[in-house]
Amino acid sequence: MPKFAQVRPRELVSAFEKLGFYVDHQTGSHAVLYRDSDQKRAVIPLHTRVIPRGTFTAILREAGVRREDIVL
Repeated sequence: MPKFAQVRPRELVSAFEKLGFYVDHQTGSHAVLYRDSDQKRAVIPLHTRVIPRGTFTAILREAGVRREDIVL
């Protein structure tokens, strides 16, 4: 399994947009992205620090995206 890459929130939002997601709305410091084709969503915290490994994994699981699909 490839080593975990440290990802900043804005980079992750950009990667999800390349996969067909769009920013549906923002609530506080969290962006909610949505993809119409399969009605999946992802909630990404827009903090300044790197996203922790467990949070990153949970975001991918919720969105139905594999780690290999993310292009940074």
